Amino acid sequence: MADVVGGFGFRTGNAAGIGVGPYAELTFDSEGDVDRATQGAVARMEATDVLVFAHGWNSDRSTAVRLYDRFFAPFPALVGPGVRLGYVGVVWPSMRFSDEPIPDFEVVGALAEPGHGCALDRLTRQALEGFWPGRRAELDRLAELLAEQPESAAAFIEFGALVRELAGVDAVHAVAAPAIPAIFTDDVLEVCRVLSRALARAGAGAASGSGAVAGSGASGGEGPGLTVGAGLGGLWGGAKELLRQATYYKMKKRAGVVGERGLGPVLAELAAGRPAMRFHLIGHSFGARVVSFSLRAVPDGARYVRSVTLLQGAFSHYAFADRLPHDKGRGGALRGLHRKVDGPVVACHSPHDSALKVFYPLASRMAGDSAGLLGFDERWGAIGHDGVQAVPGAPRLSLDTALREGVPAAGCVSVDAGSVVRRGGAPSGAHSDICHEELARVVVAAGRMGR
Repeated sequence: MADVVGGFGFRTGNAAGIGVGPYAELTFDSEGDVDRATQGAVARMEATDVLVFAHGWNSDRSTAVRLYDRFFAPFPALVGPGVRLGYVGVVWPSMRFSDEPIPDFEVVGALAEPGHGCALDRLTRQALEGFWPGRRAELDRLAELLAEQPESAAAFIEFGALVRELAGVDAVHAVAAPAIPAIFTDDVLEVCRVLSRALARAGAGAASGSGAVAGSGASGGEGPGLTVGAGLGGLWGGAKELLRQATYYKMKKRAGVVGERGLGPVLAELAAGRPAMRFHLIGHSFGARVVSFSLRAVPDGARYVRSVTLLQGAFSHYAFADRLPHDKGRGGALRGLHRKVDGPVVACHSPHDSALKVFYPLASRMAGDSAGLLGFDERWGAIGHDGVQAVPGAPRLSLDTALREGVPAAGCVSVDAGSVVRRGGAPSGAHSDICHEELARVVVAAGRMGR
């Protein structure tokens, strides 16, 4: 088996910490192989409708379970009398930077100790060792550099080389490889400068209480009070973000694999054994990528996926497009797959999500792009930032409208959830501010499960 959840091994599904039921977990390794015991627990559920929720990047199992408990709590009071709900939490190998807060979510000891600044706190360091097993020497050196913050170009070059090595990027061939993000190929000092500026703006947005980030790009337009500290020592915050983006780069690929090779085939097997069972897929961040890529495994004509709700989805807003606006000969990675859903694909998005407004475009921009790392191009936008794009006829609704009038019975629809998804600190803003009854009501509306 490949990497397992959080680096700590498999855990079979149980209801510990979950206030609704029946609840079970589907546990996958990094290659999409399922723990068959967890699949069996789902197969034995007595339910008409099953909510299948996939957590995002930057989660460990305990964080994911707490998320599921919070998000699932309102559902029993929202569904109609003929609906018997089952609850499934998808657990896949991710990791958590413990210095990134989740609104109203943390418990004592869950966050980094105060005063760490750019240094790696104990919990994050443990997570990185589980994420990259056998690479303790490289992580030791990265941690040393982040703690010391030397004002030396050579130190940044060494840091960048270590990050590239952990990310599996061949420095010799990286520039010529079209699938390698420029964040790993451009000059490391310039990359750290750009990321430091982005962090400064994200922090200013969070401090203002809105979670919004000024400006549309990843650099420039800093404005008063948002400048990066003088000298190279002021760029180590950007260096830490580069390390975070290296885990992002690996998670992005892994989320698609877990969805297409893992969750998708498992749902097909479950549906074959329980043909009357209806599945409602929910995904947060990269979990939205997991559930969306699972649609590739839905057989033609199958109707068991009754709805898909994407919460702050961390993948391209063009994913479902038949034709890309900037390349009419190509479609999105998931083009047309919304038609495999016997109901709508609802993309909830928020302008207060700094992770998707600023950092997603940075991490997704490809090497060789003529705009370079410093430019902004809407082709790199995330579906959780501005909703579904380039799908003709896809409506765009406010959250109030969606709750008052419902959502379409089929096709893609975008719902601006910024009225509730708005709180959170730097660097991610409101990216994880998703535990709201209003969003549970969107899921119920999408699945036609209401009273």
